[in-house]
Amino acid sequence: MADSQIHVALAGNPNCGKTTLFNLITGANGYVGNWPGVTVEKKEAKLLSDKNVTITDLPGIYSLSPYSPEEQCSRDYLMSGEPDVVVQVVDATNLERNLYLALQVIETGLPVVVALNMADLVEKNGDKIDTDKLSKKLGCPVMMISALKNKGIKELFEQVKKSAASKGQVPEHKFDSSIEDVLDHIENNLPASVPAKKRRYYAVKLFERDADACKLINLTKEKAARVEELVAQCEQDCDDDAESIITGERYGVIAHIIDECLTKAPAKMSTSEKIDRVVTNRILGLPIFVVIMFCVYYIAVSTLGGTVTDFTNDQLFGTDGWYVLGQGRDAYDVAVEAAGDNADSVDPAQYGPYVPGITTMVHDALVAGGTEDGGLVDSLVCDGIVGGLGAIFGFVPQMFLLFVMLSFLEDCGYMARVAFIMDRVFRKFGLSGKSFIPMLIASGCGVPAVMATKTIENEMDRRMTIMTTTMIPCGAKMPIIALVFGALATGNSDDTWWVAPLFYFMGVVAIIISGIMLKKTKLFAGEATPFVMELPEYHMPTVKSVLLSMWERVKGYIIKAGTIIFLSTIVIWFLMNFGDAGDGFGLLDADAPDYMDYSLMAGLGNLLAWIFAPLGFDNWQAAATTITGLVAKENVVATVGIITQLSSYGESDPALWLGFGQMIGGGAAAISAFCAFNLLCAPCFAAMGTIRQQQASVKWFWITIGYLCGFAWCVGLMIYQFVGLATGEVGFSFWTIVAIAVAAAMLFQIFRPMPKHKDEQTK
Repeated sequence: MADSQIHVALAGNPNCGKTTLFNLITGANGYVGNWPGVTVEKKEAKLLSDKNVTITDLPGIYSLSPYSPEEQCSRDYLMSGEPDVVVQVVDATNLERNLYLALQVIETGLPVVVALNMADLVEKNGDKIDTDKLSKKLGCPVMMISALKNKGIKELFEQVKKSAASKGQVPEHKFDSSIEDVLDHIENNLPASVPAKKRRYYAVKLFERDADACKLINLTKEKAARVEELVAQCEQDCDDDAESIITGERYGVIAHIIDECLTKAPAKMSTSEKIDRVVTNRILGLPIFVVIMFCVYYIAVSTLGGTVTDFTNDQLFGTDGWYVLGQGRDAYDVAVEAAGDNADSVDPAQYGPYVPGITTMVHDALVAGGTEDGGLVDSLVCDGIVGGLGAIFGFVPQMFLLFVMLSFLEDCGYMARVAFIMDRVFRKFGLSGKSFIPMLIASGCGVPAVMATKTIENEMDRRMTIMTTTMIPCGAKMPIIALVFGALATGNSDDTWWVAPLFYFMGVVAIIISGIMLKKTKLFAGEATPFVMELPEYHMPTVKSVLLSMWERVKGYIIKAGTIIFLSTIVIWFLMNFGDAGDGFGLLDADAPDYMDYSLMAGLGNLLAWIFAPLGFDNWQAAATTITGLVAKENVVATVGIITQLSSYGESDPALWLGFGQMIGGGAAAISAFCAFNLLCAPCFAAMGTIRQQQASVKWFWITIGYLCGFAWCVGLMIYQFVGLATGEVGFSFWTIVAIAVAAAMLFQIFRPMPKHKDEQTK
């Protein structure tokens, strides 16, 4: 190659370890973008050990037949001439399923190196693979590797560089002689411009009547008619359609290869199979999943994560600061409380070296630099920027914990089982288990979750998944749950340990209910698409892979907080500090009582507050907070942080949570309704843009946003009215009747018979 650059494509089935290999060889510092013209994600990066080697990670697919955007993009990239060599990653514990794609990739005529991944599990199972014989059968180099254990990687890429210098190979595998005769005749009808190493690939594609291949080859009418005649005659002789004939032939070749190259150990139940007998059990599978996710959110929000977040909010970003050594903060607080009116007489120095909080340090630095104490700049920086961002970054520790645990569950293989378990549940409600994959991704961010719906072939199933998947609490919604948890705890978290897990499962239940109701409408009636997914062997993830996965998720949150949220906090501060208090528009006097009631934010909130009055939060503060959350969900907490600071509540003061409750203007029912609405309504602007892109229709975009907001409003209404009645927070009113009517309508839609779709009506 003239430029000495080598372009390597990584191909493989989902769950074959391709991502683990990509992260290992590139350090996961690759460029992430979309294929031109489509929204299928691609990753590119340089090989860590050789910057002249560029790795392109193709989407995980099962075949090169263009049934999905991923398959289309992978095939187009392989046939584009850009890759110099393909590393076909194969799950060595499941050769039969993985070699199906490998045979197709080899047929492209590109130089291919087959990487038999999970070699450690093959050895553990007692199986043996004759790589030399397998290499001869496939007509390309075959290497045993373990991406998880970092074994065989160096040797793999030494072979990759050798293969990149070759001109590719003609596939060695052959089908039944009758099929080969037809393929030979088709090859003879191909234009001379088709290279020898690609002639078999195009012959097979023309046999399958692949539309893209037919357009690309552009046969003359006479030759196209001759090819069609040959294929039709073969279909008649085999009593099967062309595509099924090729599929059967490929599996026949694979069976022959496995018989000669694989020696299986005496059959015995593996550890994974033993575990699966429990965790995928029809009765126990779902309860086990519920318990595991309950524990994950309980640890991340209610216990360890909450403790770290309290420190971050109160000491690190707050005004309290902290004590490095000595008796510490708790002893100091006890002494101050005991001193009462003489609190100023307590010397902090007696309790250890003191480190001021970031807000205090920034304030002192501004004042020392000549900024007016409490002036415009001081207020903007300390109350607006530091206060708003501090309220967001304070929850990063909880997100670290949450995503470490979720990444562990994904990497060890459990989450693949959950998708299998949820398919049983979802199929009863008209959804496919494939819908669970985007919902799983949504726990990190709604943007990639919406993009992940492209793997769902059925258009109506895909649209419905887009409409519901953002109901899952993403990383940006975690601070809202923590905020509500703190407000309901009021200093006693032991009584409200159930809050965080409850609101997570509320999203899951909302999706199931929505799926049932939507599937019974004319828009979405029909059978769910089949769910096919490999279940990988259980294994212990490496610390590096878990931390990389966690960092990828948290990094997106931090980047957004440093850009969109940074600008949002400035806008929010401006809206709260500027207005007309009767003496003309301008900066409001922060020392004046209730000055925020005259702010631009108050005007916006008052304009929309009536919408949320039936939900229990009808003041401008709560309404404005909800509206800012549409820009980015993190803004909910940022706005609360700014409001409470401007209302004399310090970020370090536990009264921040009580201040939030007072801001809502109601008790537990109103606070819960506020949380439910903000968790279930339309997602952030970034996710909305992705929804617009994936729905590819203005009409469907507004249907999605309208449904999310409408459903969230109805849920908030029922929570406030019913819970409020039970607790005595609200009395029976017109809106209680509306809530009963909404509940009755939803129950009717849930339990009414599934309408027959067109296919059933024609039978």
